[in-house]
Amino acid sequence: MAKQAKMVYYFGKTKTEGKGVSKSILGGKGVNLAEMTRIGLPVPPGFTITTECCDAYYKSKKKLPSGLMAEVNSAVKILEKELGKKFGDDSNPLLVSVRSGAAVSMPGMMNTILNLGLNDAATQGLAKATKNERFAYDAYRRLINMFGDVVMGMDHHAFETAFDKIKKKYKVTEDTEVPAEGLKQLCEDYKALYKKQSGEDFPQDPIKQLQLSIEAVFGSWNTSRAVRYREIEGIRGLLGTAVNVQSMVYGNMGDDSGTGVAFTRNPNTGENKFFGEFLINAQGEDVVAGIRTPQPVAEMPKWNRAVHKELLEIKKTLEDHYKEMQDIEFTIERGTLYMLQTRTGKRTGVAAVKIACDMVKEKLIDEKEAVMRVPANDLTQLLLPSFKPTARNAADVLCRGLPASPGAAVGKLVFSAPEAREAAEAGLKVILVRKETSPEDVDGMNAAAGILTSTGGMTSHAAVVARGWGKCCVAGAGEIDIDEKGKKIKVGGRTFNGKDIISLDGTTGEVMAGEVETQEPKLSGDFAKLMKWADGFRTLDVRTNADSPADSKRAREFGAQGIGLCRTEHMFFDADRIIHMRSMILADNEKDRRAALKKLLPFQRKDFEGIFKAMDGLPVTVRLLDPPLHEFLPHDADAQKAMAKELGVKPGQIVKRAEALHESNPMLGHRGCRLSVTYPEILEMQVRAIVEAAISCSKKKIKAMPEIMIPLVGTEAELSMLRAKVEETIKETCEAKKFEGKLDISIGTMIEIPRAALTADKIAEHADFFSFGTNDLTQMTFGYSRDDINTFLPDYLSQDILHVDPFQSLDQSGVGQLVEMGVQKGRSTKSKLKIGICGEHGGDPSSVDFCHRVGLDYVSCSPFRVPIARLAAAQAALRNSKK
Repeated sequence: MAKQAKMVYYFGKTKTEGKGVSKSILGGKGVNLAEMTRIGLPVPPGFTITTECCDAYYKSKKKLPSGLMAEVNSAVKILEKELGKKFGDDSNPLLVSVRSGAAVSMPGMMNTILNLGLNDAATQGLAKATKNERFAYDAYRRLINMFGDVVMGMDHHAFETAFDKIKKKYKVTEDTEVPAEGLKQLCEDYKALYKKQSGEDFPQDPIKQLQLSIEAVFGSWNTSRAVRYREIEGIRGLLGTAVNVQSMVYGNMGDDSGTGVAFTRNPNTGENKFFGEFLINAQGEDVVAGIRTPQPVAEMPKWNRAVHKELLEIKKTLEDHYKEMQDIEFTIERGTLYMLQTRTGKRTGVAAVKIACDMVKEKLIDEKEAVMRVPANDLTQLLLPSFKPTARNAADVLCRGLPASPGAAVGKLVFSAPEAREAAEAGLKVILVRKETSPEDVDGMNAAAGILTSTGGMTSHAAVVARGWGKCCVAGAGEIDIDEKGKKIKVGGRTFNGKDIISLDGTTGEVMAGEVETQEPKLSGDFAKLMKWADGFRTLDVRTNADSPADSKRAREFGAQGIGLCRTEHMFFDADRIIHMRSMILADNEKDRRAALKKLLPFQRKDFEGIFKAMDGLPVTVRLLDPPLHEFLPHDADAQKAMAKELGVKPGQIVKRAEALHESNPMLGHRGCRLSVTYPEILEMQVRAIVEAAISCSKKKIKAMPEIMIPLVGTEAELSMLRAKVEETIKETCEAKKFEGKLDISIGTMIEIPRAALTADKIAEHADFFSFGTNDLTQMTFGYSRDDINTFLPDYLSQDILHVDPFQSLDQSGVGQLVEMGVQKGRSTKSKLKIGICGEHGGDPSSVDFCHRVGLDYVSCSPFRVPIARLAAAQAALRNSKK
C-alpha cells in the first residue's frame, strides 16, 4: 500500500471526510455513517479505518500497517476535542465501540466490542460523571466479557456461568435486576477469569485495548465462518474489512434508555410499515445476539412517543435519500435518539418484489431500477411451498415463536451445524434447532431446510441470515427447552429427539409435530407486474426443460416461451412402457427390435400430443434418445430375475445382454447420435411419433412446432447422415397418414462435445438450430464427472481452485469460450441460425448474462426457474446496455 494513502477517515460535526470514497475502501458501514452525518442525522462521531489496511495486515503477515496507530491517535484526539471527554480519563472518560464493516454486509462476521476505553479508574470516573454506579459497572462487565470473547478468544459461556452465580447470590433472574454491588463483584470475577484464561491482566491502557481490537477485526476476516459465509454468498474480490470506531452512547442507563434494530419496511412481506424491535435499558448486542427477547417498535409509543415519532421521520429521510429500504440500529440515551448504522436491508424474495413495485408507485425509483433491484435468484422464495390449509388446520401445534423468515419447512431435528450439513449431504431434510445461532452455525443453517431458535427476535442473527437466504425460520420460541447435549427438545410436556420430524411455518411462527403436507404457491399481483416489466426489457427468449404435459403447462404458467429440451428417455420408465423398451434392448435382430418399438410408438405419440397441446403455438425441442441402453436394464440379480419372468426369457439372457452393453465409461460410450447410427429404427420410431402427434394436433387446430434435436454430434458426417434419415422419416410418415398440410418441423443438434463447437461452421451446414448442452460440454471440457465431482469439489472451492461449482454456474472463460466460438462459427455459415442453451445453466443468472452477451436467442431451464431466467435476462439487457 502506498505510503501517502489515507488510512483513517473521520466523521462528526467537526469534519466529515471521505465524500466520494467507495464502499470497497470504507466498507458499507463506514460510508453510511459518514453519509448519515452529512444529511444531518444524530450520529455519534467516530472514524473508519480502511479495508486497504486489512489487506496490508495480511500481506505483512498480520502486522498493522506502519503509521496506522499514529493516524488512529490523531483521530482519537479530534474525537476527544469534539466531545469534551478524554480516552481513559478517571473523571469524564471517552468510550468507543469497535465494529467490522466490509463492502458487502456479512451478518455476524465479528461481534461488536462496546464500552472500549474503560478500566478500573475510568469506570469510577464514569460512575461519578453519570451519577449512576450501576450503569458504569454494567458497562465495564460487558467490555471485559466482549473483549475476552471477541479479541482473546475466551469461552463466552465461562462468563455466563460467573454471571449466573452472581444472579443466584442476589436471588434474581434478569441481568437488569442485579444491583451495583453485584456488578462490582462481577467485574472482579470477570477480571480473574480473564487472567486465568489468557495468562495476563485485563489491559488498563485504552490505546492498547483499541489496537488489539483493530487487530481482532482484521483477524475475523479470514476465520472459517467468514470464509464459509463468503463462499455460500459468492462474495469475492474484496480487500478485507474496514474498522469503525464510534463514540459510545448508552442504552443501558436506566428505564429512559434503550436500543433497537429496525427496518424502514417489513423485510418479510415488504409492507411499507416501520418494522423493528427494541429493548429498554440494554446495549445493542443484546438485541442482535438474541440473548433477550425484545419488544416490537410498534409498542414504543407507550414507552416514549417522541422518540417513536423521530424514528418515523428518520425512516422517511433515509428512504428519500437512499431510495431503498434501510436496516438501522439506534440507541436512546436518557430520552435522546442516536443513529448507529444504516444499510440496505436484507429481505425475502416476496418483500423484494413488493418493495420494488411500491417504490415505483411512490416515484422513488423507475421500472428499470425496480427490475435491477430484485436479485433474480430471490424469486425462488416466491415459489416456495406453504402448508395446505386443511393439513395445517389438523396439525399438532406445539408452540408459536416469531415468524422470522417465511416458507414451510419439514425435517428431522438436528442440534449442530456439522450434523445439519452431514444430514443434508446424505439427502435428508433437517431442521436446525439452536438456543440462538451464531456465525459458527452458518454452514449448518445453509444446509438445513429450516431453522428454529428458542431465544432471539425478528432481527437476531438467525432471522437476518435465514431471511437473506430464503430459509424458513422460527425464532424466539421460548416454550421450547433445548437439550443440545442430549439431542432433544421438550415442549408442552413432550419430548422430541433426532428421530422425530417437525414442521415449521415461517409465516406464522408455528412449530408443529410431525410432517404437515405442503402445497405449491400462488403468484402475487406484484410478481406479475415485475415479470411484465422484465419481459419488456429482455431480448433473450426463455424456454423450459420439460418432459410431460403437466410440466409443460406449469412452465407456460410461469411464462415459458416454448420447450428448449424434452428428454424423451424420461418417457420410457413407466411400468407399462419399460417392458417394451427392455424387449427392444434384448432383441438380437432388427425385426424384433422394430416389433418392440412399434409397441412404444403409441405411448410416445400420446406424450408428444399432450406436450404440443400444452405448448400450442410455441416451439418444442425434442431430443432423440440420448442415454446408453444399459441404463434401461436392471443390474441386481433379483431385479433381473423379475424382468426375465415378465418377459418370459431366461435370467441368463438378461445377464448376458447387460454384460454386452457394459462400458468402462458409458458417458463417453454408445449413446446419443451413436445409438441412431447403430439402431436407426429407434430414431425412426421417435420421429414418426413426433410427426404423427403434430398431424393429430393440426387436425384439432392446435399449432404444434416441433424441433427435432440430434444429440451428442461431434462430426458433420454424423449430422448429415442422421438429418437425411429424419427428413426421410418425416416424408414417409406424412405419406402414410395422407397428410397434405404443412408441418412446422426444424432439425438441429445439441452442441455438447468440444469438437462440435470447434467445427460449428461445418456442422451448421446441416442444422436449422443449435442448442448448447452445457452440462455435458462442461463435463467434457473439464474432464469432471458431474456425478462424482462432489468427492473433490469442496476442496477445490475452499482452496479457491474453483470459485463456483461449474455445473451450477457456467465456466465463462473456458466452457464459455467454446460456446462463444460455436455461436460465431455457426453464424458464419448461417447468419440467422437459431441458437439456445438447454443445460441447467439456463436458469443461473450469471450464466444468463453470459448468454445475452454472446448473442444467444434463448435460454432453457427447469419450469421452476423460468421466472428467475426471465428476470435475469432483463437484468442482463439493462446491465449490458449501460456498458
